[in-house]
Amino acid sequence: MRKLLQPYVLAGLAGLFCCGLVFAQATATQKAPAKTKPDVIFVPTPEVVVDEMLQLAELTDKDVHYDLGCGDGRIVVAAAKRGAKSRGFDIDPKRLRESQANIAKNNVGDLAKVSQADIFTLDLSGASVVTLYLLPSLNVKLIPQLEKLKPGSRIVSHDFDMKGIKPEKVVKVQGPTREHTVYLWRTPLQKEEKDN
Repeated sequence: MRKLLQPYVLAGLAGLFCCGLVFAQATATQKAPAKTKPDVIFVPTPEVVVDEMLQLAELTDKDVHYDLGCGDGRIVVAAAKRGAKSRGFDIDPKRLRESQANIAKNNVGDLAKVSQADIFTLDLSGASVVTLYLLPSLNVKLIPQLEKLKPGSRIVSHDFDMKGIKPEKVVKVQGPTREHTVYLWRTPLQKEEKDN
């Protein structure tokens, strides 16, 4: 009886060994999980600053707007209300849910969309207007992507500059609790002259 079962036992063990190898190989080739932790904490942009940002960008219904780190979607919604095709990108699933709720509440789903994405690997070439509320070091990290925007594209940042790039305009805006700064750049980006 043992001799009769022996080939079946060996075949079963060989099958388990092969399954283990396949599983180990599949596990080893899986991509690392997507990044979901933001590089900055979410601080909402006051509505008066949102309005100034979009006005400074001269946003129209012919523009395609990207908001990088869209938070609760308020800038995405405001751009869509002005008729622009607006896309928000954030890494944080909680913020994306808030953005989607804001888009639905304001009935701008035909023009406004949000997606989970790492803004540092995102293709920005489809945008004519980009809005930012990121730290200066993160703005600088985005320069290679921003340089790929079509000539005449506008980049607007709330409160933070982009070291090494000369802004076209800098505007002060009085918010509910403090003064804010809004920066405008236009592509091609103008490098600041270095002091000798």
